Amino acid sequence: MPRIPRQKSESGIYHMMLRGINQQVIFEDDEDYTKFINTLETYKAVSGYKVFAYCLMSNHIHILIKVEKEDIDLIMKRIAGSYVYWYNWKYYRKGHLFQDRFKSEPVENDEYFLTVLRYIHQNPIKAGIVEKIDEYEYSSYNEYVIGESSLLDMEFVYSILSKEKFEEFNKEITEDVCLDVEELNFRLSDNDAMKIVKEVSKCENATEFQTLDPNNRDKYIRRLKKRGLSYRQISRLTGISFAIVRKA
Repeated sequence: MPRIPRQKSESGIYHMMLRGINQQVIFEDDEDYTKFINTLETYKAVSGYKVFAYCLMSNHIHILIKVEKEDIDLIMKRIAGSYVYWYNWKYYRKGHLFQDRFKSEPVENDEYFLTVLRYIHQNPIKAGIVEKIDEYEYSSYNEYVIGESSLLDMEFVYSILSKEKFEEFNKEITEDVCLDVEELNFRLSDNDAMKIVKEVSKCENATEFQTLDPNNRDKYIRRLKKRGLSYRQISRLTGISFAIVRKA
């Protein structure tokens, strides 16, 4: 069956999503997240695009981008290819890391631009990973709040939304769904999540996890968050209070 041609953006602005093959985790630790962000910045100079927002989840990525010099397919081929080469080298693996074709949608007006911006920043909340938007480390939200970034084109955003309104707008509770609702199914089942708990902590059950010393317990909780488990899921499967999970 032939592929449906990618819908071209008249504005040059796209919301794109890149996913791990078979929902595979594509970021194992802080270094991986940082490497991808650095890759985005490196190819910004090469391909001449602008980045307005991003969010890196454990097994998928959202980027709000404007293409100018090169088309979106070549840009994503450069970015994904560079990251996969590095990832495979680091983890002694071969083969594909990302799903065959990234998803994209054109963004043609300011209203939808802001909707996508907010949707991207709220992705960790909708996935149940954090409760507050500024608690997630691997999105562009906090860079906007600080007001400094070598990657983001903040001026364009602030030309249609004042700095004073930015935080308020991004924290509004909405039911917005951009691209495909299918992406919201990335949340792990408890069975899959429990396998990750056992893999990370070497504990066979919640009772064993609760006997860990606080330093190791909190270290494992942080790793579980990065693997895509929500706060409530970690609390439920380990028996550790939600308050401790949140602070870890």
